[in-house]
Amino acid sequence: MKILSSGTHTLVAFGDSTTAPRIVAGKPLAVYADLLRAELPARGIAGTVLNRGVPGNTTADARARFEADVLASRPDLTILQFGINDAAVDVWKNPPATVPRVAVEAYVANLTAMIRQLREAGSQVILMTPNPSRWRPELLALYGRPPYVPDDPMGLNVIIQEYVQAVRDLARAQQLPLVDVYARYLAYHQVAGQSMDGLLLDGEHPNARGHRLVADALVGCVTVLSDDVGATLLEKGAPQTPS
Repeated sequence: MKILSSGTHTLVAFGDSTTAPRIVAGKPLAVYADLLRAELPARGIAGTVLNRGVPGNTTADARARFEADVLASRPDLTILQFGINDAAVDVWKNPPATVPRVAVEAYVANLTAMIRQLREAGSQVILMTPNPSRWRPELLALYGRPPYVPDDPMGLNVIIQEYVQAVRDLARAQQLPLVDVYARYLAYHQVAGQSMDGLLLDGEHPNARGHRLVADALVGCVTVLSDDVGATLLEKGAPQTPS
């Protein structure tokens, strides 16, 4: 069935910097929440789309602001996307960190707690995996050492892949729709003439094309009659990791 029926609803996009509003070259970038706000009315869904993304947030940070930034708005639908900051191992610190900022077990526990609270409040939930990252000079300078692999174009993702799989497993266990952004980026990369780099602004954050890809998946997931539009790639098997 459709996640939302036609009518007036409140949607909350809850995440980190891959969700948050962003300014590029002095102008606002149309992030996926903006695209949903503009395009859902044509599908019969009016109301409010609130962007509650905060750069740098982990799921631990998210839980601390969850009541004020999400539950207080009484959303009919909440989109959850975290993971890039949870999985980060801050090897640039002195002394270098050796473990992720938030262990994967705590990451799953935090998401699970938020899902439970949202369901108790009557909100539908869509989970999204974090997007993959690609090396850029600035990222290499900070993270170009073990456990990351600086000579592999996908070497910044060696830790986050476990968190991606954890979101997939959680969506199945909780019977929630999933937009597998990580898999969709890999699939995009496999098309002749396309590169994952073309979806990224700075190696980590989606550019206009990257947000367009996510928004299209979300619009389908929210409005199209399907068993699970958003998880199509996952159910068929995620594409192989590119080089």
